Amino acid sequence: MIGLAGLAVLLPLFFLLALGAGGPVTSLKVLAPLTTFGLPVIATIAFWWEDWPGSTLRAGWSGLTDTLIAIPAAIVLTLLGQAVVAGSDAHALFDPEPGSGHVETFPHTLPVAAGVFTAILQLTLVCEGWPFRRLGRLTSGVAALAVAWGIGAGAYLLLVHLDTEAENGLRDPSGPVSSEVYGAWLTALGAWQLVFYVVLRGWPFTSVKRKSVRIPVANVAVIACAWASYLLLRHALDMPVGRVTAACGCGVASLLLVAMLFDRWPWTQLSPLPGRTGVVATSIAVAGLMYWALYAYADTVNWGRVHPDGWVSYSALNGIGMAVILHVAIWKRWPVVLRSSSGPPEGDGPDSRPRPDAQS
Repeated sequence: MIGLAGLAVLLPLFFLLALGAGGPVTSLKVLAPLTTFGLPVIATIAFWWEDWPGSTLRAGWSGLTDTLIAIPAAIVLTLLGQAVVAGSDAHALFDPEPGSGHVETFPHTLPVAAGVFTAILQLTLVCEGWPFRRLGRLTSGVAALAVAWGIGAGAYLLLVHLDTEAENGLRDPSGPVSSEVYGAWLTALGAWQLVFYVVLRGWPFTSVKRKSVRIPVANVAVIACAWASYLLLRHALDMPVGRVTAACGCGVASLLLVAMLFDRWPWTQLSPLPGRTGVVATSIAVAGLMYWALYAYADTVNWGRVHPDGWVSYSALNGIGMAVILHVAIWKRWPVVLRSSSGPPEGDGPDSRPRPDAQS
């Protein structure tokens, strides 16, 4: 089955991202910001541009082309994120310990990157691409990415304050919410975006026919569910903020594994209600196993000044979640499935990636 075969592609990419930059600590410090800033670009290529420009090429070259576009874009956007929090500094971009006078990209730029990615998912899925899709495929994606950047940077400057005293030129936006709480809430929001729009395909909001009603209701419901989940984990279950982010990150990764990589199999064989319930239950079980496995490894590492919660969150969200999006939505499951010139990848069903404008 193509889901199991896809794991053979995902695992090397996971180890490359989670450990490949000289171990887990260096990978976290260097690759976490770069890959997180790359996620909005990957989302734009996959869900707005429909894999253009790679879609004009044959299998293999298609995914490679789109990925090669995302890499320099991620570098440029990381520099832009640096400008928001302190000032662009190319020296600190690839150096885990840039030294005095330089601001480390990790963790300081991550709230901006996470805000941008969450915003573009909200525009893509919950807002169904409205109002940008009327601009055409390419222009709409650029416009959505620009607006997401405005939302992400603006929310950081208005809402966030630093958890520690500002130093080395780092600006403190002095908002009402700590950067850790802000990141945890955004991760919870990402999980609910996927529950409603990747697992449930927009249900129950698709039952509302008028878009002018459906989109506001969906936005309120998704944000309310994220807020309730954060409160449950943080206060009712008394989880530290970093663990809340890690738990929600494992939830995001498991939802992508179950709903995208495995295309909701075997639950697609059942009627809608038990099938949806099965997908959600399986995702929770996979998330729990992932959470346990990542922390089991993290407990064997000397993290120094870095907290293992950050690595677990990064490994789940970027090492697994981004790998799934790349393999399924950008590479079209290549090389597991070869795309013919006459249509989509063989075996790539209609539920292989989210369709935010679906009404069924």
